[in-house]
Amino acid sequence: MRPTNNRIKLTELFSEFFDSEKTGGFMLVIATALSLILANSVWEAGNTHFWNIELGGHTLVQWINDGLMTVFFLLIGLELEREIYQGELSGIKNTSLPIFGAVGGMLVPSGLFLLLNFGTDTQSGAGIPMATDIAFAIGVLSL
Repeated sequence: MRPTNNRIKLTELFSEFFDSEKTGGFMLVIATALSLILANSVWEAGNTHFWNIELGGHTLVQWINDGLMTVFFLLIGLELEREIYQGELSGIKNTSLPIFGAVGGMLVPSGLFLLLNFGTDTQSGAGIPMATDIAFAIGVLSL
């Protein structure tokens, strides 16, 4: 039995969507919206419990922070290295603006966090907005 034309078109559409660079950006926006909804709803306790499930001696949050984020930043570093040695960032003229942008992308989010959380128990989390800034910037640029 041969698949119908509608099934072939749907499969091609699905493949094209997931092969597109925009997919990661869309998924990031959807995951962010879902997280904000869950964190501010009656399901907040269940959501928190889910992320604190132990798996192999570590919580899911620890696996993500220590494992997946390490892989993410490794890939970003490798891409950056390739651009510096072979790509558009190989000359100092082309690298000066991205360098200042990167420094600003680290200092401004962490500075705002410290300004709003200075003297509180959450003051030590200043690195979190700095790290997520890169992921969101890449997601937005892919859109």
